[in-house]
Amino acid sequence: MQGKLSEIDIRSILQLIELGQRTGELFVEAHGSPTAGGISDPSGSATRNRKALAQPSQSWFVFFLNGQIIYAGSSSSNLSRLRDHLRRYRVHKALDQTYASAIATLNTPEYGYLWALLENQVLTPAQGRDVIQSMVYETLFDLLSLHQGSFVFELGSALSPQLTTLEIAPMMARSMKQVQEWKQFHPHIQSPDQCPAIADANHLRETVSEATFKILERWADGKTSLRQMARYLNRDILTVARAVYPHVRDGSVQLLNPLAEGEALAQKREMQIHQERVPRIVCIDDGLTVRQAVEDILNRHGYEVTAISNPLRALSLVFQLKPDLILCDITMPELDGYELCAMLRRSTAFRGTPIVMLTGKDGFIDRVKARMVGATDYLTKPFGEGELLMLVEKYVGIGDLNRPKPEKLLAEALEDELEVGR
Repeated sequence: MQGKLSEIDIRSILQLIELGQRTGELFVEAHGSPTAGGISDPSGSATRNRKALAQPSQSWFVFFLNGQIIYAGSSSSNLSRLRDHLRRYRVHKALDQTYASAIATLNTPEYGYLWALLENQVLTPAQGRDVIQSMVYETLFDLLSLHQGSFVFELGSALSPQLTTLEIAPMMARSMKQVQEWKQFHPHIQSPDQCPAIADANHLRETVSEATFKILERWADGKTSLRQMARYLNRDILTVARAVYPHVRDGSVQLLNPLAEGEALAQKREMQIHQERVPRIVCIDDGLTVRQAVEDILNRHGYEVTAISNPLRALSLVFQLKPDLILCDITMPELDGYELCAMLRRSTAFRGTPIVMLTGKDGFIDRVKARMVGATDYLTKPFGEGELLMLVEKYVGIGDLNRPKPEKLLAEALEDELEVGR
């Protein structure tokens, strides 16, 4: 089952899965805004162009067993959501000393870490079930708020083991009610990711109890989002928004857009300019035109790039190169990109390496399969210089032509052993 959310909504999809008592996983991708054209800019204004490109679209997975939900979350491998939920049990610091359980699949790092905490008796089963239920409600709120996007539901074996199963109908009814009631806060509150900040402490103290003021004083710091506050306080997002709303209206609290993370990321990228090691990128694609374009663009912008045409030989070279980023075409002879990505992910050396799949123009199914084998992101062909640079900068930072190159690239040292496409 697959389609677009303009043709069938999330509510109907979930009802079909529940009625059919289906086991498998649902992948949903929100549609992003249009990107710039896929044409390279020879005038040198690629930096300006890529700032205007759309951010990567957001996507989610929901796992089912016999028409009930096991777990749900975004396709991001970030553990910040799990860490937030663990704070209410004061065990969030244990996450830093925990290794993901072997049961974790490529799409569920959160779930794997949660099970590791259970196995290490950091969390009780009751606490684990509570965290999963909170995560599922949070995901349903996002999904039921969507109007534009695409989805794929694939039948398959269930995510295992299961800590809990949740009935769809009551959870969806509650989430739908939240989505409808959320609209009453517009335009003062627009997103759960907005961050409250106290603008007039004296007025706020006069209008709330001392206990409420202390809570707001602690969390309304301009850095903690409404959604994070809900996690920390073990409340639903509607309860937190309802509490903050009157103070936003009277001006004693203002809502800031979540720019801090982006600014921090930009600073991190700038700092990477000063690193001694040139970011190393491998592009695996049997198409000569793509390999030449990637090498030309990235070499000109200060990256060490090796393009490989044969996916089987690429495996050997990748393990020796140990790249910071891998670009991998999907359709290749002998070994396709899905298989290659899955093989790399099975190695501990590449579990954390960004792997970006190069997909076709209308490759939604390609993107779903890519996520399922552990790909970090995707880039649609044909792509322009700005799109490629934006993606590379996102994962390895900004290149710099002035940095000294190694005396001899490792890729050059291995050319006699492997045929490297140039």
